[in-house]
Amino acid sequence: MTGLCLSLGGRPDAPLLQGALVRRSSLRWTIPTLLALQLGLLWIQGAQLHHQNHVLEGLREDIQALAESIDDGQSSTSTDDDGATVPVRFQTQSEPKNKVGVLGVEEEQDPAVKELQASRDSAQKAVKEAREVQSKVSIEENARKAEEARKVQAATSTWQLWTWGALALVVLTLVARSVIRRRA
Repeated sequence: MTGLCLSLGGRPDAPLLQGALVRRSSLRWTIPTLLALQLGLLWIQGAQLHHQNHVLEGLREDIQALAESIDDGQSSTSTDDDGATVPVRFQTQSEPKNKVGVLGVEEEQDPAVKELQASRDSAQKAVKEAREVQSKVSIEENARKAEEARKVQAATSTWQLWTWGALALVVLTLVARSVIRRRA
């Protein structure tokens, strides 16, 4: 204590100046602590932005897949189905069917027409089955993505809970330390 008084010039008001030194030393640990706290908060914010980025990428992929499936669905439907959704001015005019005057030629075309109709029916049935399978796969994929998102959310929330708890403990410790120093 005498060394402190001598360094202060041997003044009799040295105890008052000693209190000023204590305040000054408290600033020495307060500023780095606040900087470390700010760094921690920036780290948490970065983690949240990273998570949001992954969520947005997933949504973008889902939207692209949906747009592709809609495009595929529209291109694979027949023109009869498009009649309800396409304006009249853009609809293609159906060609009038040519009637054949010869009885034998008409009979020869009948099996070809039947085969063509059977082929169309088979193709429509295959498309319908493919859509059902794609729907089932899409549902399974969405369930898998939802489960994965739940796991990531659970891990993130657990990590954030521990981070907020540690942060609260640091703040509580700093407050308790300042109260104890004031009383001492």
